[in-house]
Amino acid sequence: MRGAFITFEGGEGAGKSTQIRRLARMLETWGFSVTLTREPGGSPLAEAIRSLILAHENASEDSLTQALLFSAARRDHVLGVIRPALKAGHIVLCDRFYDSTRAYQGGRGLAPALLDQVIALGTDGLVPDMTLLLDLPPEAGLERAKNRLAGVEDTFERSNIAFHREVRRRFLALAKAEPQRFFVLDAARKESDVAEDIRLLVRQVLLADRPQEGA
Repeated sequence: MRGAFITFEGGEGAGKSTQIRRLARMLETWGFSVTLTREPGGSPLAEAIRSLILAHENASEDSLTQALLFSAARRDHVLGVIRPALKAGHIVLCDRFYDSTRAYQGGRGLAPALLDQVIALGTDGLVPDMTLLLDLPPEAGLERAKNRLAGVEDTFERSNIAFHREVRRRFLALAKAEPQRFFVLDAARKESDVAEDIRLLVRQVLLADRPQEGA
């Protein structure tokens, strides 16, 4: 059975990690093998790069430097984790992928053509089958993130509100440009309501031609 690649995107505090875990458990009850992963990270090398990128004391103000670090982590992740899992027939659920690079590094002014080149180096041609965008006003998302982390913020969470508003705008523009891949969900709602919408979307879009246990 072919694998499938589903990515979760959105700003800080949108609930990606919570919803991706809920979907993983659901798919497993349906009888599917699931690989749950994240970016930056997902492989030993990529996790080491993640620690470097997100530590505020290591923050680079140069958007190209950031994008190249993300690309290096992503290439190792794709080649070492994602492609092997897809080949084995797994449904791969990834917390962030290259759309986050477009939203965040693009939001810092990196030229689109250069950004495209950097992303192409990291993805090895891999495109998600489906992308779930959890949309939330950045003011609400940052408050959620602040409460969750008890005041410990990473490099991006420390950015000003104007930057986060631009990130949201860019995510929504990406979704508008690729409506066949993106599905936008209102993440301000109850966690269970968002999860139910995700269940229905995944079943409709990716699982319609597959045997489903308990669906």
